[in-house]
Amino acid sequence: MANVVVITGGGSGMGLEAAKCMPKEKIIVLSGRTVAKLEKAVNALTELGFTAYAHACDTSNRESVRELAEYAASLGTVKNVINAAGLSPNMADGEKILRVNALGTVYVNEEFAKVMGPGSVICDISSNSAYSLPGFLTNMAKKSYPLAESDEAAYLKKQLKLANMAKTDYQKSGFAYALSKNFVCWYARKCAFAYGKKGIRVVSLSPGLIATDMGKLEEKEGGFLIPFTAEERMGRPEELGFAIATVADERNGYLAGVDVLCDGGSTNGKEFKKGK
Repeated sequence: MANVVVITGGGSGMGLEAAKCMPKEKIIVLSGRTVAKLEKAVNALTELGFTAYAHACDTSNRESVRELAEYAASLGTVKNVINAAGLSPNMADGEKILRVNALGTVYVNEEFAKVMGPGSVICDISSNSAYSLPGFLTNMAKKSYPLAESDEAAYLKKQLKLANMAKTDYQKSGFAYALSKNFVCWYARKCAFAYGKKGIRVVSLSPGLIATDMGKLEEKEGGFLIPFTAEERMGRPEELGFAIATVADERNGYLAGVDVLCDGGSTNGKEFKKGK
């Protein structure tokens, strides 16, 4: 059977660029909420010599994710899953962001783990925003992270209570975004040890500000990070696509249970470029 790569949020940006870096002998399944965008992406991959399919999926809905996993498994052996679907602060309110970014990661990891076997890998896309939370807030948030698997309503309530400590609507969404991405890093680590027994490798990757449609939408508020990067620029989608594809490659078999911070150095630059 052919090996299958599944990329949520694969209709554009980093997800699509990651698909372009995959071996052409693999079947590519792109998922997202907008069918027209997915079909355009599939056509672009087909022109490059890939075998690709589009499948609509709302990652904030477990049943939708389950259907995607079953569809992918019907095409062959699911070898690589890249969960790049997500919402940023300017795209939705705090609850929607948490449902897509955090609970969506739970659904993707759990449902795909059911159809994946030894030698496969799940790469969850987080953000360098996961590193931006004050330590006390991160510690408070982590106490309720396990609820995402057992009591979604309680998880959302506790996370939103923290996010709503901010003053403006945008800041509240921004806090929810950072909380959701911090959760992704935590959950990927948790899954690495839970699924490692099945031979499924799990890792996360945290991009910085990238020149995608989403990144440009957040450039006004997030642009302050650019001077802190080593090269003082935004990242390019193709750079992140290559990084994601490399991390998600099953041959990179000893990279598990960690977050790969791919943000041009902006997180560490706050220390090394301070005052310059």
